This record gives sequence, C-alpha cells and structure tokens, in this order.
Amino acid sequence: MSSPSPQFAVNLATARKPRPKDAELVFGRTFTDHMAIVDYEADRGWFDPRVVPYGQLTLDPAAAVLHYGQELFDGLKAFRASTGEVRIFRLDRHAKRMHDGAPRLCMPSIDEALMRESVLGLVRADRDWVPTAPGTSLYIRPTLVATEPFLGVRPSRRYLYFVIASPVSGYGGEVFSPARIWVEDKYVRAAVGGLGGVKSGANYVASLLAAEEAKARGYAQVLWTDASNHRYLEEVGTMNLVVRIGDEFVTPPLGGSILSGVTRDSIITLLRDWGLPVSERPIAIDELLAAHRNGALREVFGCGTAAVITPVGELGWRGEKLVINGGQAGETARRLYDAVTDIQYARAPDPHGWMTLVD
Repeated sequence: MSSPSPQFAVNLATARKPRPKDAELVFGRTFTDHMAIVDYEADRGWFDPRVVPYGQLTLDPAAAVLHYGQELFDGLKAFRASTGEVRIFRLDRHAKRMHDGAPRLCMPSIDEALMRESVLGLVRADRDWVPTAPGTSLYIRPTLVATEPFLGVRPSRRYLYFVIASPVSGYGGEVFSPARIWVEDKYVRAAVGGLGGVKSGANYVASLLAAEEAKARGYAQVLWTDASNHRYLEEVGTMNLVVRIGDEFVTPPLGGSILSGVTRDSIITLLRDWGLPVSERPIAIDELLAAHRNGALREVFGCGTAAVITPVGELGWRGEKLVINGGQAGETARRLYDAVTDIQYARAPDPHGWMTLVD
C-alpha cells in the first residue's frame, strides 16, 4: 500500500514565460514555468520534494546516467474540460508503471503517492498552461536519473526525480491520420529479457536508426518484429499494436519486450465493454500477410499516450505494399479514438474512474 501523500514545498516563479497560442503548439518544444523535483540517497531515501521554477539541472560529468544509462521516464496528459476543469488521464496507472519499472534498472521505486503528488503539484502550479482548443493537452514527463558521480559498473546510490510539462497539440502535428509503416526485419528495438518492458530511454535510442531509414523510404515509422526470428509483430513505432482480423482484435502479449501501455489497457477495456473479441496473443507476419491476401485484414493501428490512436493505412514488407482498408482509418479505430478523447475532455461519462480532477 502506498504511503500518505507527501507535502511538496512550492516556490513559484516570480516571472512567467509567455504562453504560446493553442494553434501554434508543437509537441514537446515549449515547457511550463515550473518543475517538480525530489532527491534520493541510499541512506536517506526520497527527500526534499518541491515544486520550483523551471530551470537547468546540474549534473557532475561523471554522473552515472551519462555513462551507464540508468534512466526511466513516463508520459501522461492533463486535459481541460469544456467546464474549465483540469483532469489527468489515468494518473494512478502511470504511477504504478513507473514504480514497477524502476527495479529492472536497479533504481529505487518512486512511491506511487509521491509520483501522484508530484504531478498534481506541478499541474496546480501551471494550471494556466493547460490549453483549451480541441485536440490539445498538457503533456507531463516524469523522469528518474542516476546522479552519483563515479566510473564503475554498478547501480548508483544517488538519484534525481523530476517532472516537467509541455502544452501540446497532436503528436507529429497530425491527429488521427493514417500512416505508412515499414515492417522492420533487420534492426532490434528490444528483446525478451531486455528493457522493452520498461519505459527506459535505451529502448528509444535503439529505435532511431530504423525509424530514420524507414523515413528515407517514405514511411512514417516502423513495425517492430521479434528479436529472435523477425517473425512475430511487436510494437509500431513507440506505440502498442492492435490488428483486426475478421472480427477479432489482436494485440501482442506482454512478454518482456513490449511496454505495458496505458492506452493499450484502455483500448482493451473499451473493446471488451462493447462485447468485441480481444486476444492478447502472438501474431506472426505470415498470419498478417495471409489475412491481407484473403481480405480478412480489416484494421491495423497503434495506440499510445501521445497520439491516442494512429491508424495504419499501408505496410511495407520486403518490397510488398499492403494497403489496409483502402488506406483509410478503420471504423473501430475511429470509434476508439472518439471514446478515449471524449472521456479525457469530459464529453462522455468516465465509468472506469480514469480521470483525476486537479483541485
């Protein structure tokens, strides 16, 4: 059970930055006035929780994060309802994921109550930064890094946890636009037994080269295949994958190389609420190709915090182009996108209690 919510000292900025207009927002480029910070030392635990003006971090050149990659992060969003209320989507689920992921990197777990209050404290301080236009939100990035200065392969004994926030529009500047995706069978993002099941920066740097080569071919991102045989489908870009074959919705199982996506969990819940068959099972490229050839492949889409749902209109595989649903978004992908965003913006009821009101 989580401990009681800690009290964050609040030091508000005396000078505020100009806020961009909602129509001018670019994902992850503008940051709010404040950040939340907590320190950790092995013999003290977590201490000095505070909300302070946004500013530079000071790291020793020998800080362990710079040499051995001990780094973990998460990403979640706050939304402004038409009533003016600010609400955060699935805060508790994100806090649990970060708490559970830290031990895989030999890092101290962030207590869920600590993360919850750090996010709430920051959003309270920067409530005015939550944009109002449809499709916009405040993207929140909690991060944990190793700060002990030393050269030697062992876990750090000192850490810094911080939270920053950025007002955003659609990820990549587009909202719910069908994407062309390259099926990757050369590079590996993550392997079973590795770090793919946690939100570590190492997984993302491992993905960059394949993504750049896909873009050079005219594709927006890659669909990852398993590290052993490049046969089974895993994630699409930085999102979880969902495939509709006939009436069955399939998403690859969480087996150590795939992140336990919060949007993935939300999508599975909604599909089951609607009485639609959902399977968490392996899906091979051979099954996908066969379904495309016999007309059973009806929808392919990615799901994640940044974009919510990204329909896939075309897949490229070893010189073959698989056009899905005439290159258009599928009906269920659109229904899911609308259902999630309607809950986020308070346009629809929240039966599962996914939203946290910022008081």
